[in-house]
Amino acid sequence: MKKKITLDQIKPGASFSEDVFIDDQNLLVPAGVPVKQKDLDMLQKWGVAFVYTEGTQVAGGPSAPDALRTDGVNPSAFLGDRDLYHAYTDMVDKLKAVYDRLGRLEGVEPKMVDQISQDVLRVVRDKQSRAVAAILSGDMQGYSYARAGVNTAILSVVIGVTLKLPPYRLSYLATGALLHDAGMLRIPDAIVRKKGHLSEEELQKMRAHPLLTYKIITKELLYPDDVGIIGLQHHERWDGQGYPRRVAGPDIDVLSRIVSVADAFEAMVSEKPYRNSMIGYAAMKALLSDNSRRFDPEILKAFIRSMGIYPIGSMVLLNNAAIARVVETHPDAPLRPKLRILVDEFGKSFPDDRGDLVDLLSEKSLFVARALDPKEMAAG
Repeated sequence: MKKKITLDQIKPGASFSEDVFIDDQNLLVPAGVPVKQKDLDMLQKWGVAFVYTEGTQVAGGPSAPDALRTDGVNPSAFLGDRDLYHAYTDMVDKLKAVYDRLGRLEGVEPKMVDQISQDVLRVVRDKQSRAVAAILSGDMQGYSYARAGVNTAILSVVIGVTLKLPPYRLSYLATGALLHDAGMLRIPDAIVRKKGHLSEEELQKMRAHPLLTYKIITKELLYPDDVGIIGLQHHERWDGQGYPRRVAGPDIDVLSRIVSVADAFEAMVSEKPYRNSMIGYAAMKALLSDNSRRFDPEILKAFIRSMGIYPIGSMVLLNNAAIARVVETHPDAPLRPKLRILVDEFGKSFPDDRGDLVDLLSEKSLFVARALDPKEMAAG
């Protein structure tokens, strides 16, 4: 039976022997995952006084360097949607646990991954716009394979939905996207973290990770080849210059082609230790300049239809000096999205999504002057 625990009874950094819940449905942290000060602060902000668990509290301290970094996720990126915030951090927590076990060569039950895949599908179905906006926010600092896997899976499923893939194919797509870089866990850390150019031998080892991913997915997790091929081919290129097998064009599996686009976009918009993230508009422009070298042009078109030239969540400056956030795109008019005004032309701010909705498709006198970096907004 679950016990009620007040927030002041929880020590930051402590974990519990069983899962901890905010209520009957919403998970705060899985068993063994430390409760962070930011978790407690957010619960207090939301007016939550109690949490529930069947377990006991285990004392703990600061997380180790390789521990889960959901403390790098800024709740403000989720636009006040606490359900999405917890769904997202829960997916990252669970995938990090899977990756940790794979990295230690321990067995993983496929149902652990299946649950995350279903969560990804549910988030895209119910909260696609806000989930994409959170990925584009630039507030998810601290690189981890788990966060990249969840982000890539969300973006991949967005493309898959646009392409009207059947449910079972969307499930394969989500699973393959979550695990697409699992082979990196078997590459020596000295190579993965090396700064500067890799030697030819190191480069060959790095380029072997899709083969390792395929083996993990099909031999260790026992998923069908339809899932394994996603990990095997996500670095192949449309022009045949990719790796590991230089497969070209339509010979590359379509789910792999989808993950390739999503993975590239995710890498550009996410904060990495070695560079700052690109804003969504700049990342989209970079993809559009591909000219059928790396990506299937039809997959790119589907991505643009689903995301727009100014992706959902992008901050933009209008020609009347107002600042707005993109909340919806028009597939047939990607330059004229629907916007939520954040600061109007007179300089008045509208916090908490209280600004007017403006549809540039009908407001012909207005247009996007340029995209804004969210950090530029914060600095202001």
